[in-house]
Amino acid sequence: MATPQLSPGVLIREVDLTVGRAENVLDNIGGIAGPFVKGPVDEVTQINTSQQLIDFFGKPQSANAQYEYWMTASSFLSYGGVLKIVRTDDDNLNNANAGVGIASTTSAKIKSFDDYEANFKTATNFTYASKNPGSWANNLKVCTIDNAADQTLGITTDSPITAGMIVGYGITSALSGVTIPGDGTTSTFTGYLKGIITGVSTDATGKSSTVDVKILSRVSYAGTETKIDYAEGDPNKSFEASDTVFFVNNSGINTGGGGASGRSEPVATQTDWYDSQTLGLTNGTVFWKSVAPKPVTSNFVAQRQGKNDAIHVVVVDDIGSITGIQGNILETHLNLSKAKDAIADGETGKKTYYKDYLALNSSQIYAGYNPSTAHDAYFNTTPIVNGFTGTSASPNYTLISVGDGLWGQDAQGINYSSLGNVSYTFTGGKDYSSGTGNYTAALGSLLTSYNLFENRDDVAVDFLMMGPGCATEAQSQAKANLLIALAGKRKDCMATISPHRANVVNVTNPTTQTTNLLKFFSPLSSSSYAVFDSGYKYMFDRFNNEFRFVPCNGDIAGLMVRTGIFAFPWFSPAGQQRGILNNAIKLAYSPSKDQRDLLYSSRINAVINQKGAGILLFGDKTGLGYASAFDRINVRRLFLTIEQSLEGAANAQLFELNDVNTRSNFVNIVEPFLRDVQAKRGLFDFLVVCDETNNTPDVIDNNEFRADIFLKPTKSINFVTLTFVATRTGVSFEEVVGTV
Repeated sequence: MATPQLSPGVLIREVDLTVGRAENVLDNIGGIAGPFVKGPVDEVTQINTSQQLIDFFGKPQSANAQYEYWMTASSFLSYGGVLKIVRTDDDNLNNANAGVGIASTTSAKIKSFDDYEANFKTATNFTYASKNPGSWANNLKVCTIDNAADQTLGITTDSPITAGMIVGYGITSALSGVTIPGDGTTSTFTGYLKGIITGVSTDATGKSSTVDVKILSRVSYAGTETKIDYAEGDPNKSFEASDTVFFVNNSGINTGGGGASGRSEPVATQTDWYDSQTLGLTNGTVFWKSVAPKPVTSNFVAQRQGKNDAIHVVVVDDIGSITGIQGNILETHLNLSKAKDAIADGETGKKTYYKDYLALNSSQIYAGYNPSTAHDAYFNTTPIVNGFTGTSASPNYTLISVGDGLWGQDAQGINYSSLGNVSYTFTGGKDYSSGTGNYTAALGSLLTSYNLFENRDDVAVDFLMMGPGCATEAQSQAKANLLIALAGKRKDCMATISPHRANVVNVTNPTTQTTNLLKFFSPLSSSSYAVFDSGYKYMFDRFNNEFRFVPCNGDIAGLMVRTGIFAFPWFSPAGQQRGILNNAIKLAYSPSKDQRDLLYSSRINAVINQKGAGILLFGDKTGLGYASAFDRINVRRLFLTIEQSLEGAANAQLFELNDVNTRSNFVNIVEPFLRDVQAKRGLFDFLVVCDETNNTPDVIDNNEFRADIFLKPTKSINFVTLTFVATRTGVSFEEVVGTV
């Protein structure tokens, strides 16, 4: 009740009667499960285009059991629908990966993102792994680089180069009377430039070496140490070609005189380390500097007094096994972070921690084992430490603990350790059954995948497509019956079923084909939520340059999609107006009129090659085993449309009061919707009863709300009789009309 007015004025009220509007909710969504080449396993993934089908699930392969699934899916998409795909699991599936050590691991089956987050994010058996299982990623290469070194020094000596040149040991050079610019002033510095060895390479003679060096700090003779960052060409912050350098082990310091603790050598050449680093490809050379500037320290980490967290990750089709192009760079992920809490500059909440970022943004790889936490035999060195410490009182170059720089820590105060330039080649990816190149999924696995469509509240779908059958006719029947049962349980979709392949493909006798079809479909469950077709179509596979026989159930679902788009769901999808199949060259079986009679009486819709029209669906029966209005596709689709549309309107009445106002409001929602359907030729007539006659006191006291909706559906024409009558010239037509 409105608040009473106490003085003259205008009261404005709003009453919302739009809640729960009835709208057409059919979304033309198909569903299929099968053994695809790639993609997440046992997870529903929506695909909108054929290109997305390729991107997410790969291309069709030559085996029947695989290309039929792919081409069924592609055929459906060609009619304008969207598709939800479940890639079937198999015990043999395994992700291609770079194991910890040279060998890949055989136990890295990462089904999906959720599986990775729950079970593999902290894995210790692989460094990087493909995004999903299969041999598709074998030979994929992951190239990584971070800030392991600043310079590469060339060392030439008359004696074999051995002592002191060890990864993790120190290296110094004397600085004498060096002018250090300051803030408004300058100072003269005498002491040592200090670095750490991050890599050593010696030639066959043992008399020439290249040494990778990380610049750490300057140390005065008085023992004062100042941390510095490398600057190319700056004699205060880099080693020079004219320098004499001193190699220092981790038990003391060599200040220039040689001796047991180290050795001195002249620097013959010096270059910037990053300039010479390549991706390490098999059949070409790509320099990292052509990809991106050197990764150093992110702003996020620098602001927290951390250092050296940035890393570049590039994914490459190394030998062209994926794209056909050797060295094709598939993904470039720059300036990722080793800091667990890192966030991108100016992008609130966007994580740049390399594991999180790759999991969310890469379509190719996951990261697992932290390669800086222990010895990594893959590149045969201990983790690169981030420095050494020492004072004038105790000039000891004890290495900083590796744990101090471990990746995956929050950024505050961490100087992250480095690995340098490392490339990982993926191996060990396996497919179905016996492994590489086999795509035959077991019946039990297929049924498990299709069961993911069971809950209508979790997964919206309008069509469940069988795709191909299985190895035996009995298995194909079991698969068909599962789809029929799922559709019947959901009561919001239809299952499209094609025969067992061997029933029609490569069977030359049409009589035998007919008998085979009757035998196959006869034991299938009776259901108005199923549609049976007779055929396999012949179409071109552009990926394998072959013509293929493909089951028609994807097309039958597609015809219903196209009918809903260009007409309305309650129109029949059969015949010359709406029943022409896409991309069909011929049929494995095109039944004659007598054969169609046998099929139609057994719930089977013939797909035929009609002269002058093409290949088309020539029947619109559902799989219902008895005569009913629901034994026609258009009627079942009419009721699906109305039921789902009005279900939404009914949900809006939950928890409202069961009184005349609520009931009247509901009727006012429903009747305009049904009048619209009637105007669009879906109904002859209808009646909505929602009043005290069906909402009795007992019903109301039981907290129920009832509405009875009576519908007279329109029917499709299945039989046409044309009677031609010849009359004598003197006979009027009125005399004979109604007599024949």
